[in-house]
Amino acid sequence: MNFDDLSRRMQGAVTAFKSDLSGLRTGRASATMLDPITVNVYGSVMPINQLATINVPEPRLITVTVWDRGTAQAVEKAIRESSLGLNPIVEGAVFRIPIPELNADRRKEFVKAAHKYAEGARVAVRHVRRDGMDSLKKSEADGLGEDEARRLTEKIQKLTDDTIAEIDSVLAAKEAEILQV
Repeated sequence: MNFDDLSRRMQGAVTAFKSDLSGLRTGRASATMLDPITVNVYGSVMPINQLATINVPEPRLITVTVWDRGTAQAVEKAIRESSLGLNPIVEGAVFRIPIPELNADRRKEFVKAAHKYAEGARVAVRHVRRDGMDSLKKSEADGLGEDEARRLTEKIQKLTDDTIAEIDSVLAAKEAEILQV
């Protein structure tokens, strides 16, 4: 029974959940907001952060400075066509992207999306728990004592409960951030 592996896999689900949440807009500018945007340049599709420097000089403004002026038009097109609803102001190789205020309906949509991501993370943690329990049952069949099996079962359940509690607390913090006006 490898608890380090179970713990690592559960923390991987939490990390993936946090990464998913970072893409949700909260009405406040964040450099990670642009992470999902990919740009079609040089005959391939590249993430925007490999083509430009992304800064947040103000809470409601993102600046994107492209390194190669030849890619500026493609970067602008990718930002405009993204599902983020952003409209960059072009000044040569620098784009200023004002972050519009979120209305109540849009905030509720983002909260729903956050809850969906959280449920996906919880399911991933439960799958890891199931794998641990299956491994434990196999060990029990191979001669592991009943008391030891019960102790390990409780340890796996505690690890699962703690990880799900962490997911819930991250979700609550993100929900409060999204709903904050």
